[in-house]
Amino acid sequence: MHETLLVIGLFVLAVALRTARTGHLRKLGALTFLGASFALLYFLTGHWCGGVLGVGLWFMLPWVELLTRIRPMRLPLDNRLSHQRVPNPSFFPNATKAAAGMEEAGFEHATDCGWEWAGMQQYFRLYWHPEERAVAAVCLCEHDEVAFAFVSITSQGADGSLWRTTNFPFSPILRCSPDVKWNHIPCGRSCFHQILCDHQKYLRRMKIPVEQLRMPDPDQIEGAIELEMRRQVDENLAAGVIELTGDGNFQYSRRGLLFLWGQFVKDMVRLC
Repeated sequence: MHETLLVIGLFVLAVALRTARTGHLRKLGALTFLGASFALLYFLTGHWCGGVLGVGLWFMLPWVELLTRIRPMRLPLDNRLSHQRVPNPSFFPNATKAAAGMEEAGFEHATDCGWEWAGMQQYFRLYWHPEERAVAAVCLCEHDEVAFAFVSITSQGADGSLWRTTNFPFSPILRCSPDVKWNHIPCGRSCFHQILCDHQKYLRRMKIPVEQLRMPDPDQIEGAIELEMRRQVDENLAAGVIELTGDGNFQYSRRGLLFLWGQFVKDMVRLC
């Protein structure tokens, strides 16, 4: 009875900590869940190996998604953007504020477009700034009943390399191209002026003066996004992360599923 009450108490404490507003307390709640799982399997098996298995089961949960949804998924080799209306802004309140912030910062609206990618509908509001020599995007993502938005600011160097600052909340689902340099900032940072300041600091830290950046062409922004995606697909094909299916699509290989599992685990640890 003592062991049962201990496990129940740990789970109740974990749920209480997970509802806290403080990030450190929520992370402590996640650790308490692991402790409760360890105690449950330890008491059931009578051996510490059982407790370790109880903790490990949490990290094996992504394989349910990987084997049931991701593995059968077929993705287009050449994905094309199409002009689309932005969905109801009430689903993306932060995106509306970010777009307003872009216009306040002097960015000009270029186009609205979207595509379906990895089972998710993505919508882009694209802006550009000639003096900043940067392209800004508000991306709205919808998947089943889940919706979120993120912001990215991209500058292109004279050698064609891309320098990008983003508050995208998850790890990438494909290996990043070596010519794309990422500056990830906390996903809770949604003020565009602050994101733009972070991007400017990032360029200065990398010793990339604005004068050495290429001037964006608003008529070529969509094509640049498609080309970047195709290059990333080709590089992942060469690395064995994905493999062709013979019908103009590709799927994740076994190596790719292991890569995705690692990304899921990183997100579980980082976002817990």
